[in-house]
Amino acid sequence: MRLKLVLNLALLFAALSSYGSGLADSVRQNYPVLVNIPGFITLKCDFHLHTVFSDGHVWPSFRVREAERDGLDAISLTEHFDYEGYPEDLKRDGNRSYEIATESAKKTNVLIVKGLEISPRVSPYHHNALFVKDPNKLKYDYMKTIHKQFVMKDSIKRAELMSPFLEVKDQGAFVFYNHPGYSWWDKKDRNIFTDFHQELLDKKILGGVEVVNSGKYNVIGHDMAIKHNLTMIANSDEHYDISNSYKNTHRPMTLVLAREKSVESIQEAMIARRTIVYYDDILIGRKTELEPFFRSAVTVSSEYKKRNEENILVITFQNNTDIPFKLKLSSKYMIEGFPMGRVTVNAKEKVNVILKAVWDSPSATDLQCRVENLFTGVNEDLSTVITLKPL
Repeated sequence: MRLKLVLNLALLFAALSSYGSGLADSVRQNYPVLVNIPGFITLKCDFHLHTVFSDGHVWPSFRVREAERDGLDAISLTEHFDYEGYPEDLKRDGNRSYEIATESAKKTNVLIVKGLEISPRVSPYHHNALFVKDPNKLKYDYMKTIHKQFVMKDSIKRAELMSPFLEVKDQGAFVFYNHPGYSWWDKKDRNIFTDFHQELLDKKILGGVEVVNSGKYNVIGHDMAIKHNLTMIANSDEHYDISNSYKNTHRPMTLVLAREKSVESIQEAMIARRTIVYYDDILIGRKTELEPFFRSAVTVSSEYKKRNEENILVITFQNNTDIPFKLKLSSKYMIEGFPMGRVTVNAKEKVNVILKAVWDSPSATDLQCRVENLFTGVNEDLSTVITLKPL
């Protein structure tokens, strides 16, 4: 087994040597250009990743290389502290994955957030803890075995399940609920947010929830975030080579609106709930974050012109990002050429929209705008008003 692992690692590092050059062209299309909002910088983060130090299949430095390639600012290797995938080959040490990644990241601009996953198969189910100090201090007394399989004890005490959460709280960690409603959970447990979760919330341990996991939108998580005022998070939860999972798009990520690029600033923003979920061409968050992001992403200008003696108002939308925006516009004037006022402003694109019959030529007029791929609620897209002051 040891020889097999050594050979596998050798092949892995050989692959790493050509990783950047072989994928350079395809990678660039999955490296999204975003914008900052006033007072903050937008950090692209993935806070749910695994390596061979739990149930993943790559080395920690490989995760760092992927993150650098994908233009991420921060990642967390959240190994299951209660599972060992290669117990004969790797010495159990909850800090080792983080140490290897941190050393590798010194050559990059990627920040490494120290994290772990708490993963019982009964309530409260899976949670990630970020900004932990020492994973080795956590106890997994609810498990029967952690070697190569998750096997829980037949009789589990609530105190055993609560123990790791109390420990990470003492370490100052930020805890979020992973993929609520996962398929192997007991279907009789219809209350996904259980009394255990309420206790975690009451003890100020639970702070966030995954709204997107592995590229899939979770309506339960989104509703939970709104109902319980939790930080919204998107992660890949990747166990293999991430490029195989997202060949035609970028990986899902949490956009953290931080005051500066540092682990401490990321933690402050997560606690303050200044995040935006980003997957495919969709953004999900609270209006307090989504509206200023959209205003920075799409700049709007306008001017009056004459066309065959007709007064028209030409509105120019300039997209400064790699995210296409699907707009539904309405005005007291007629919108020319876009049925129902639907306008798509593609990545880095400039689009002109003409308002007709502007006979009075006001100094200012409001344009109602709904952004149909930005969501502030489960069934609610971003609504904003753009005040035009034509030249």
